[in-house]
Amino acid sequence: MKRGALLGELERYKAHFPDEAARVLRFANFVGAHPDCFSRRCHPGRWLQLGGHADGDPDVLRVALREAREESGMHDFEVVPGWNGLLPLDLDVHRIPARGAEPEHDHYDVRFLLVAAKDPVIRVSDESHDVRWFTLGDAAELVAEESLRRLVRKTRARLAPRAT
Repeated sequence: MKRGALLGELERYKAHFPDEAARVLRFANFVGAHPDCFSRRCHPGRWLQLGGHADGDPDVLRVALREAREESGMHDFEVVPGWNGLLPLDLDVHRIPARGAEPEHDHYDVRFLLVAAKDPVIRVSDESHDVRWFTLGDAAELVAEESLRRLVRKTRARLAPRAT
């Protein structure tokens, strides 16, 4: 089953973040109920990585790397493993209103922590409106949405051992 790998990662994620069990259950229910969950045609929800879609690819890490490259213009990234092996750093589900022919739907985001190579050249692509660097401290001040604040907190916690 293509979805089995992600379902296994979700279980590992829940074990590490038990306070997010309700969100993990929502993800697992979505994946279990929709064999086409990685397809753009799956209207009950969408998988997004940096504004992109899985487009049928069940390897969400590969999707995240592809989208990071497409949207930033950068190519070299280090994938920072999770606390118990390779885990997503965060999961998010948010509602997207209907637009044009697209019905209202949920976006299911699997977020990984990527570190760019030293002194990368970034560029705004056709798929992004703006690309820029800022510190984690600035990020905490720039974002008001709780899901992004949670992402900043987890990034700080995950990168803390690297500072020593």
